[in-house]
Amino acid sequence: MKHLLCALLLLTSFASALELPATDGKSYDPAAVSDKKAVVLFFVSPFCSTTKSFMKEINQITADYSDRVVVYLVHSDPEITNEVAMEHAILSEVKATVLLDKEQALAKQVQAKITPEVVVLSAKAETLYKGRINDLYLGPTKRQRAATTKDLRDALDAILSSKPVPAPQEPAHGCKIGGIK
Repeated sequence: MKHLLCALLLLTSFASALELPATDGKSYDPAAVSDKKAVVLFFVSPFCSTTKSFMKEINQITADYSDRVVVYLVHSDPEITNEVAMEHAILSEVKATVLLDKEQALAKQVQAKITPEVVVLSAKAETLYKGRINDLYLGPTKRQRAATTKDLRDALDAILSSKPVPAPQEPAHGCKIGGIK
């Protein structure tokens, strides 16, 4: 229990001190909610075909919820340059702020391992949701014609209504983030 408490305190203090560069030339604290209820972190890769399949829904979620939550697209692959991230943002018509996590500090902190994977943090940098956006992919290469669930939307609606996030939280399927074990 003592180790868990220490880890939680370290996580909270680390989250508030972390600043990541963005493609807009500024730096952001990915755990800062400002006047919003939560932070949504979409871990993505421009080289992952699964990520490409979700970009339209990521943009729509950003449009639908960004008035109530902070939304970031996060590139945690050390190989991704600012230019590659910007090109991906332009080609995918990204609506969220794009962060570069080249040292993988954020990915390791929230235990993100797959793209696309989403993590939702509370104002206290606690993980409220971690997993898939929806069930478009039922396995690493098992894609459905269309999603039949809206896991992230259901979680965000619950968080915004001050209700518990629905369980279970299904894992994301896609491409492994290079360098993360």
